[in-house]
Order: sequence, then C-alpha cells, then structure tokens
Amino acid sequence: MSNLQHKIAVIGLGYVGLPLARLFATKFSVIGFDINKTRVAELRSGTDRTLEVSDELLQSVLLADHPHLNGDTTTSPAAAKTGLYCSYDLGDISDCNVFVVTVPTPVDKNNRPDLTPLYKSSETVGKVLKKGDIVIYESTVYPGATEEECIPVLERVSGLKFNVDFFAGYSPERINPGDKEHTVEKILKVTAGSTPEIGQVVNELYKSVIIAGTHLAPTIKVAEAAKVIENSQRDINIAFVNELAKIFNLLNIDTHAVLEAAGTKWNFLPFKPGLVGGHCIGVDPYYLAQKAQEHGYHPEIILAGRRLNDSMGEYVASQVVKTLIRKNIKVNGAEILMLGVTFKENCPDVRNTKIVDVIRALEDYSIKVTTFDPWANPEEVKHEYGIVSTDQLPQQQFDGVILGVAHKEFLELDLTQFTKESSVVYDVKGVLKSTDARL
Repeated sequence: MSNLQHKIAVIGLGYVGLPLARLFATKFSVIGFDINKTRVAELRSGTDRTLEVSDELLQSVLLADHPHLNGDTTTSPAAAKTGLYCSYDLGDISDCNVFVVTVPTPVDKNNRPDLTPLYKSSETVGKVLKKGDIVIYESTVYPGATEEECIPVLERVSGLKFNVDFFAGYSPERINPGDKEHTVEKILKVTAGSTPEIGQVVNELYKSVIIAGTHLAPTIKVAEAAKVIENSQRDINIAFVNELAKIFNLLNIDTHAVLEAAGTKWNFLPFKPGLVGGHCIGVDPYYLAQKAQEHGYHPEIILAGRRLNDSMGEYVASQVVKTLIRKNIKVNGAEILMLGVTFKENCPDVRNTKIVDVIRALEDYSIKVTTFDPWANPEEVKHEYGIVSTDQLPQQQFDGVILGVAHKEFLELDLTQFTKESSVVYDVKGVLKSTDARL
C-alpha cells in the first residue's frame, strides 16, 4: 500500500487523537471519528477545548465535507482531498483503509487496567473493516494486549482473519499535554507491525509526518513494552525523590537545595518531588504490574513506587496541617485556597489529578478548601470528582494558600492578596521564592 492510497480514520479525538489527526491531515485524507457529538461539533467549528491544537492549525486542515468522493471506494485515490473531516457517523469511515485507535486506557477504582474503551473502539472498527486494511493502536497497554485482546474483537466483529485479510500495527502515543515545544511531530515515534512487511508500511506512514523520525521495533509486543516502561521508569524516579523529600523534611533539610547540589554531577537524573497524576505516569505502571502478576511475578519496585506516589496527596495535606499548627492557626474550620486542580501546569486536563487527593485529605481535617484554576472547566471538575472549583479569581483572604499546579498565571500572582498576617503558604511545586513550607 503506497502512501498515496492511505485513507486514514483516527478513532478518538482527545488529547492524543486530535493532534495526530491534524498532523496526518497535512498529507493525507483523514476522518476524525468520535462518539461524542458535542466534541465533533466543537471541532467542526474550528475550536479545540483541550488546547492541544490551536484554532489556526485546526482550521488550516479542516474540511467542511467528506473528502472521499461520494464514499466511492473505486474512485482514484488521488481524488480524495487531503485534510481533516470530523464525524460521529460510522458510515463516514467505511471507506478508510488505515484505522488509528487513540482511545484512553484508564484503571478502575482498584487500579486494575480497564480496557473497555479499547474493546468498544475495536468493535467500531470491526464493523467497517475490509480486506487489506490496517488497524494501528496508539493506546498504552501491557505487552501482548493488542494481539491478545484487540485483534480477537476485530476478527469476531468483521469475520476476517488476522494477518491474512487484515493487519495490525502499534505506535505508542508520546503526547505531552500542555507542551507546545515537544509537539507530536517533534517527538521520535516508535512503530511496529504484525508482519515485517506491515511494520515497514506503518513505519513509512509515520515517518512521512514525524519530523523527529521513527524507530521500527521488531514486534508489536516490543513496542508495547517500550511504551509502558517509559512511564514506569519516570514513576519510580519520582517516587525516589518523593521519599527523599519525606526524609529531608524530617531532618529539616531543603530537598530542592540537595537536588540542586547533587545535580552538578554529570550523570545525576534531574527529577523533582511532586504529585504524580495524569493519564500516563500514574496509570501505566499498573498495566505492566498486572501482566507480570498474571505470569506469576510480583513486581516489587514498580508497585512500591506507585504506593509511595499515590500517598503524596495525603502527605502534602498533613504537612499543611502541621504548618497551620506551628503558626497557631486553628485547623478545624480553617480556610485554604488551592491554586490549581489540573494534573499539570498550563493544561486543562484534569484526568487522574492528584490535587484531588490533597483537597479530600484537607477536608478530612474539617478544613474548607476553595479551589481556583483558570485552566480547568468547573463543570468537568464537578462531574469527575464532585469538587466545586472556580475559574474566577477569589476576592477574599485565607488562612493558607497552596500552590498545587504551577500555571503561568499563578507564578505572576501576588499571593499577599489572598493571605492574612499569619497565613500559611505551601509550595507543592517548589517554584515560589517565599513560602512557609514546600514539598
């Protein structure tokens, strides 16, 4: 299959799918498919509320009409327009021949991998799958999930045979939400195919749009494993410095000063303590851990890192309470301003945010928390966590202020407008010049 013949459907238009669809649309005919009709309508109007793709970039590739002439699959490939058409209609992707699945892979309340979005999207693709088509998965999974979990769904729904009638690929997403420097085309992409020949096709497809280049892995399982250990490694390193922060706080030593001094050695890794949330680092290690346990191995380091990082919200709350007590501020009924609720700075993404853990732990002490975040959608925060937040600047003073997320707006704020003479300022991110305590 030559590049000129690629008619691409991107399944799922979220933080991963939309930037990828936009990029592919610069060279190919792309249908962006999402079951959320509101999301599709928003994108058709030329606006992305996730802020991953600017309105200008999105509008530069948007097509008002379906790019494949009358849906006629016999039409010359050259007749298909390059660009992006967004749809929730399954019929609109029926004549595509490359399907890229970019749905999320979360964990449930017991931290067990939830493959439901993958199953459902595979069923969707299976309904329109044809002989010769390629299905590429970008969702982060444990090694083997694509071929053991997704492919059987495709076979069952389509009635086609894997690696005979249709083929598969895997290219793990490397989207960094909120990062306008390391955009999708500037991050090297790992690729893989279900056969050596398909691996080459998948690799060439991505190489045609990824400026940073590609790395063709020998198998899909290798590519899956590479992705899941990228985030597991980062999770473990952050857990290490979080543990250091707990130790150095007991010893009354500035953790950030220690890390700065240690960082003068050429091979010291520059990690900082913090809350580990989001849809990748705080989730992916559980996928690898479950697969290991299925094969009779209990991963000690991976799960220990997860336990420590998952405990940091409660730890931050306890440190804030101790600081209130040291300043003779009554804890029961104290009013605290939480600056930020997204999982990272300069990004509206609230998925798996650990700021919520801090808020709930503070409320367990009967502390009243006002949550202010100009990036987060208050309705989404309420829906996901039952927490009331505001995107409007509070007009009152508090017993304490916590910098939970280092949004650029917060770094420019004069925090004295929110504080009383004896108020506590706690810096979770370690970026403020003047604080009473920090992680």
